[in-house]
Amino acid sequence: MVRQLFFLPVHNEQDRFRHVRILVNSLIVVVLMALLFWFAFSRLNYRFNWGSVWRYRENLLRGFGMTVVISAFSLILSIVIGAVIGLGQRARFLPLRFLSKTYIEVIRGTPLLVQILIFFYVVANAFGIANRYVVGIVIMAVFSGAYVSEIIRGGVESVAASQLESARSLGFTRMQTYRYIIVPQVITRILPPMAGQLASLVKDSSLLSIIAVNEFTQMAREVNANTFSTLESYIPLAVGYLAITLPISMLTSKLERKYAYAD
Repeated sequence: MVRQLFFLPVHNEQDRFRHVRILVNSLIVVVLMALLFWFAFSRLNYRFNWGSVWRYRENLLRGFGMTVVISAFSLILSIVIGAVIGLGQRARFLPLRFLSKTYIEVIRGTPLLVQILIFFYVVANAFGIANRYVVGIVIMAVFSGAYVSEIIRGGVESVAASQLESARSLGFTRMQTYRYIIVPQVITRILPPMAGQLASLVKDSSLLSIIAVNEFTQMAREVNANTFSTLESYIPLAVGYLAITLPISMLTSKLERKYAYAD
């Protein structure tokens, strides 16, 4: 933000004042949050022992790296699944439409914890898939894909019917209508909820620890079990997840501004 304030071109004084206001308000929020946590921890009268956790820093870093890898592949696959299922709900082929709706209702109506157990111990075992990391990526993608598909479907249906009628009157094919009319508008409208869903997916990946996937949360639990330093083990966990989710939100905001269309 400081870099935006002093290094990005400013076209007028109003823009400069807006940048200063954003910087000042951000600093106020940071200071207030810091005071809140300082007060809370001071009342707790807890003596931190970072030295015991520091010895396991490589374990935490490996867990963080594994969470990044799992999340990245899950994000990409969930978007693909969500796009296919979202369009499947609007398909003219009734079995495909029914299958898409059934998939969404089943995935959204059952706990992720149960899905992980069933997919890993039943489905993956039936197909002879023993790699728990591959299974974990697929599970997270299938789970998130149901929510992504609803976001995409809502974005498509938000396009005014008059625009679709105008496209038909101009002789657009179904594919051309999606490419030139629907998709450019849908991208902007689904970015905010998509960012929230992708951030949730990153945090939900912590549940993969129940099938012994050595991701970030599992490593933090092991460090806590070895050192009995609960806060020292889980505070880095929170910071690590923030380091993953914040760039997603920032990138989404940038894309939202880039693809913004006037109504």
